[in-house]
Amino acid sequence: MGTKQEFERAAHSLFTKVFGAEVHLEQIKRLSGGASQETWSLSGSGHHAILRRAPGGTSAARTSAAIGLPTEAALIEASGQNDVPVPEVLHVLQPSDQLGDGFLMQYIPGETIARPILRDDKYEPARKALSAQCGAALARIHALPIDTLPDLPSIDGPAQIKQYEEIYRSFDTPRPVFELALSWLKTNAPTTRQLVLVHGDFRLGNLMVDEHGLAAVLDWELAHLGDPREDLAWICVNSWRFGQSHNRVGGFGRLEDMLAAYAEAGGQAFTSQEIDWWEMLGTLKWGVMCMIMYEAFRSGADPSVERAAIGRRVSETEIDLINLLEAIHA
Repeated sequence: MGTKQEFERAAHSLFTKVFGAEVHLEQIKRLSGGASQETWSLSGSGHHAILRRAPGGTSAARTSAAIGLPTEAALIEASGQNDVPVPEVLHVLQPSDQLGDGFLMQYIPGETIARPILRDDKYEPARKALSAQCGAALARIHALPIDTLPDLPSIDGPAQIKQYEEIYRSFDTPRPVFELALSWLKTNAPTTRQLVLVHGDFRLGNLMVDEHGLAAVLDWELAHLGDPREDLAWICVNSWRFGQSHNRVGGFGRLEDMLAAYAEAGGQAFTSQEIDWWEMLGTLKWGVMCMIMYEAFRSGADPSVERAAIGRRVSETEIDLINLLEAIHA
């Protein structure tokens, strides 16, 4: 929104508005995280905050599924009030701020990149605690009263099958493994549980982790009302284990530990078998998303190397689907 100079001027004004007129913004740094939204680090006079902003300050969502940044900020605030580890929302951008759509939030130190979290000795204590911490955090997210939340899209498992099958078929590129997975999902669809607030993208990359474990749950743009098992299974999808496939939860832990902590924190008691269907659905969804990204590259809509590289991962999801089917029917 505006030129670089106008953005920096508006960022300075926002910083003093939030922290006081005597405070000076000394550093503005664009962070690499956030594929669909801009993420900026603002610091000075002993204060440090993170600005999450729509690209160029526009209010257009990345996809029809994205809820918008003001709603995202409201969900973060509501979750924090229910003891979910989240950054404090310091300010939701207003038109007078001249920065567009977004919000300023508390800076929380830690790591979001999977490789060091899963491999570095520094994070070994965190890896031991993360499964239980994730289960407890999800239980508290799912416990938020729906009638106190902003309007959110509602989509259960069968509706997601329909949605992603339509996208898949629109490419007119038949994939036998996807056809098999779709058939299995439809035949074995579970009864829908009572809908709850679902984070929608609960996985490494959207979790801030420090030496002690889960420091904050980030990136709520795909939040919706849905089945609680969706969140519990999404972090189990093999693509989000980042090479540590022997650890079903995020590459770092056991599903049994996460489910036990989830139930202890007030969530429903689920078995690992109940998560299988949702992990299959999550794997298929990610495969279709990879197809979407490759099409964006092929069509020239987004010619970035990142889109092409992610598009190639469709074949990985096909292998994962075959492995899941074999394990379920073993």
